Amino acid sequence: VQLVESGGGSVQAGGSLRLSCVAAGTIGPINPMGWYRQAPGKPRELVARAATGGATDYNASVKGRFTISRDNADNKVSLHMSGLKPEDTAVYYCHAFVVTGEEVNEYWGQGTLVTVSS
Repeated sequence: VQLVESGGGSVQAGGSLRLSCVAAGTIGPINPMGWYRQAPGKPRELVARAATGGATDYNASVKGRFTISRDNADNKVSLHMSGLKPEDTAVYYCHAFVVTGEEVNEYWGQGTLVTVSS
């Protein structure tokens, strides 16, 4: 299983960006699927995740500004980020728990950099 990310880049404060991630390979059910981020010198933290049934979790710092969406049929998750702030600057990682047979394995994308300038 590979998590292939796209999107990210540089934007000024108040701007918007969209991240997308597709799970490729021989896969079973994915639950949940979402995004984490890691800023320099800080631990990796949850940004948002979405369960197969539609339930979502958000980091309190992004609620109301970021929206996560899933396409279960295409094994895809997207993160629309608006009202970006300099403190949102980080490497963003796609994350998923994937069921393969009787195993549940954890996967990470390679990371995509989001830079927000003031």
